[in-house]
Amino acid sequence: MAKKYPCKTVDMTFFDTAPFRYVAEVVVRASAADVFSSFENADDWPRWAMPILNVEWTAPQPFGIGTTRTVTMVGNLVGYEEFIAWERGREMAFCFTHASEDNIESFAERYQVEELDNNSCKVKWTMAMRPKGFSRYFLPVFSPVMHLGVKLMLRKFAKLVEGRQCFGSPKK
Repeated sequence: MAKKYPCKTVDMTFFDTAPFRYVAEVVVRASAADVFSSFENADDWPRWAMPILNVEWTAPQPFGIGTTRTVTMVGNLVGYEEFIAWERGREMAFCFTHASEDNIESFAERYQVEELDNNSCKVKWTMAMRPKGFSRYFLPVFSPVMHLGVKLMLRKFAKLVEGRQCFGSPKK
């Protein structure tokens, strides 16, 4: 089991106040319910979020505020997450409670979903963080790459979800 370093948990105001924020939006040709089905599917995350190797839900369904999961990423980084917002079909957000590296003061992600019609919605992804230690100097240099990466990953997410659609119903 990876070592656990505590992170400062945050609330929803962190998405407006974090020193580093990366935001992307995309229109997904699928329903908000289909988008959330993908969010709830642990196997989908590594398919579109390139740094993620594995997602393990550590709380039973139905998921909601307080739900936990463990995410393993490249470089052996493990994030221990707790959901701070959950309204299925509209919004979910989580923050790290612990991480396997001691360079993250706070980290959170928010996914907002706006239904446009029965078969499309807009998804907005905000990644927010406050690094500590050497990462405070490292992250500003790589922020342009982070901005681009978030946009590319969200487009990949849209393609994954849309690829399951066939005349308005999921592909089998």
